[in-house]
Amino acid sequence: MKASRIAATGVAAATAVLVLSAPAFAHVTVQPEGTAAKGGYATVNFKVPNERDNASTTKIEVSFPTEHPLASVMPAPVDGWKVEVTESKLAKPVELHGEKIDEAVSKVTWTADGKGIEPGYFQKFPLSIGALPENTDELVFKAIQTYSNKEVVRWIEVPQEGQEEPESPAPVLALSAAEDGHHGSAASDSASDDAEDAQAASSESTEQAAASSSDTSDTTARVLGIVGIVVGVGGVAYGVLASRRRSDA
Repeated sequence: MKASRIAATGVAAATAVLVLSAPAFAHVTVQPEGTAAKGGYATVNFKVPNERDNASTTKIEVSFPTEHPLASVMPAPVDGWKVEVTESKLAKPVELHGEKIDEAVSKVTWTADGKGIEPGYFQKFPLSIGALPENTDELVFKAIQTYSNKEVVRWIEVPQEGQEEPESPAPVLALSAAEDGHHGSAASDSASDDAEDAQAASSESTEQAAASSSDTSDTTARVLGIVGIVVGVGGVAYGVLASRRRSDA
């Protein structure tokens, strides 16, 4: 009895150690490069890990939130993948920054034309998106991951504040506070700064040129003055010698 109890206890302990030491599974996420400010534009990366040991990820579909439509979505090229941007009619036109739109991007699909994401690797899929909504703190993107063995994993569960993370959470993009004047004012300020810098540089160059010209003039005057003195001294010496020769004669 004692031996069997000890064996059972050992098995249970070993199982607990395996459970506690097992790594948490990664999932599809979205992160901005820098910040994703409300009302502005941002470059975001969808990070897709491969969680299988015997299959590669060959397709990833990301659905965009229709309650917060984005008028501009531009993908960057990814080696070994082809991308398709799908636009759909909105059930109700919305006004974005003074313009009414009746369609927006509803889905972006990446399909591997090579090996895809092999076991033990992940891939980033970048997008430039905007203008970001100003009336929400986050955007939820539901994603579907397809493997080479036809297995499909749906990352579509929306995380709830105050609750544990769901088993298959959807990628969530957190939005930061709106920047002053959004991207337009920033560009204007930058242009203004550039103009001021150029004007300052031009003024400095002019001053340097004037100083250089002044230095050159001073140097020339000094040289001419020295030459004049030498010529004058030479003339006096010549006169003295000539006078002596006449006296001797």
